[in-house]
Amino acid sequence: MATRTQARESVIGLLYAYDLGNEGIVKFVDEILEDKKIRNKQKEFALKLFNGVIANLERIDEEIISNLKQGTLSDIGSVEKSILKLAIYEILFEDLDRAIIINEAIELSKKLASDGAPKFVNGLLDKIVKS
Repeated sequence: MATRTQARESVIGLLYAYDLGNEGIVKFVDEILEDKKIRNKQKEFALKLFNGVIANLERIDEEIISNLKQGTLSDIGSVEKSILKLAIYEILFEDLDRAIIINEAIELSKKLASDGAPKFVNGLLDKIVKS
């Protein structure tokens, strides 16, 4: 059975594809999650997260932009951006412990993103939580 971490990792992959311009992926989310063995409650969780991020993209992007010290949204790598979007959605719209959300985002960035990503993700999310 898949864990929430695996569900989040799948959502990040979906968001990454979406961010690269594959907006049609929305039609295939069910099949993609099934292929990754994300089922039952974890599938419901992943779908809720993915659909929530897509529905609130504008607000999430505004949070990222307003909390960047330098650069623009397009300067952030697609993987890092996907991790941030998921975590920010959870911070703003889900009733989960923020420390858990941030820790999960840091761990996923260690696994999936560039070397500097964990520090960047931590700093930006911490700033958002405090504001």
